[in-house]
Amino acid sequence: MDITDDTPPQELAEACAAALWADDRASREMGIALDRVGPGEAVMSMTVREEMTNGHGTAHGGFIFALADSAFAYACNGSNQRSVAQHCSITYLAPAAAGDRLTATAVERAVAGRSGIYDVTVADQTGRVVAEFRGHSRTIKGTLLGA
Repeated sequence: MDITDDTPPQELAEACAAALWADDRASREMGIALDRVGPGEAVMSMTVREEMTNGHGTAHGGFIFALADSAFAYACNGSNQRSVAQHCSITYLAPAAAGDRLTATAVERAVAGRSGIYDVTVADQTGRVVAEFRGHSRTIKGTLLGA
């Protein structure tokens, strides 16, 4: 894809997501799907498998965090400037179980200079909120697509 100053933001976000997805082995191996991406936003989903549950029989928080973190990554990398997590936090609000389909919806809240703030809501198939995640991004050198 040829990137110009006139490239529509949605087209740019989709191209950046495709480039990121090509090397995102972690998300693919966990069964995470990229459902939708746009400028400053992303929606990803995952079904909780038996091997993703903890000793309480509920979804291990690390897998919920990984889903939210992946959505955060796609939301903050849609403008062709490489971005990484600078700080992330998550609050678990309700348990998820094996078989639940979790959806993480990431939304850009603010960008200033090289820093960004993104909120991610993780909900189950009924719409019940399982967790709220906040990610702080930092741009680094490089782009996802050719200049």
